[in-house]
Amino acid sequence: MGSLCNCKELVQIKVEADIGADPLWCKVCGFNLDMDKMEISDSLKIQLRSWINDYGAWINVDSDSLIVGGENLEKQHNEIGLRLTEKVISEIKNKKIVFQPSSIYESFGDYTSDEKLI
Repeated sequence: MGSLCNCKELVQIKVEADIGADPLWCKVCGFNLDMDKMEISDSLKIQLRSWINDYGAWINVDSDSLIVGGENLEKQHNEIGLRLTEKVISEIKNKKIVFQPSSIYESFGDYTSDEKLI
């Protein structure tokens, strides 16, 4: 795989959704990995990109608030992410791969949609 991050060697990969970034990260240095340089199938890249495009559907960006009922959307997104992580594990050998679920609702506890995220 060559030099994909700031580490001497990429040994741990984290699958995590974020807006505007590929979903693969070096777990050690935090570098966002370029999926096109990874040894994964085009089919899996398409699935991962589709998953990323759905990230944040539970956030109202206009009001910087979480939408009512969005907990279920976040939970579904995490379930898909876990399944995709299993596919990444099956395609990338000799690397420790972990999934980092979204926890926006958990982070905000008893959050109501009238409150601001920021």
